Amino acid sequence: MEYWKSVVENPTGNKPMDDFATTIDNISKIVFSRTLKDVEWKTARLAKRDLKEEVFRTQATTRQRYFSRQPSLIVALTQLGLIDEYQLGVQPTVMGSGLPLFKNITDRVDLKLLKTKTFDCGAVTLCYEPTVIP
Repeated sequence: MEYWKSVVENPTGNKPMDDFATTIDNISKIVFSRTLKDVEWKTARLAKRDLKEEVFRTQATTRQRYFSRQPSLIVALTQLGLIDEYQLGVQPTVMGSGLPLFKNITDRVDLKLLKTKTFDCGAVTLCYEPTVIP
């Protein structure tokens, strides 16, 4: 996220990238951290409750949606049954390494495909919702 903050402060000249940085800058953010005492981003706040309590409190008052790219947070939200939609991005690049997204999820989570979006660069976003298997 720090990268996008730097693009807002010093635009690259690449309009799609600069526009995305501005969009991210304007979205409300809740930061879950065990080490931070404060956050510098103007649209961010530090969570003061545990994850489940924070999600329920926020959704009860604002109906705000959460978006996370942090594997440990995705795992925790999945284990609590608090994810109503997974958006998985597939990039046309083979890296051969990286962080496994669902590394510590032990229970099976079946998903139903809702929609796909293909980008000119070849990237694809797949949107799924968890299903309950009887």
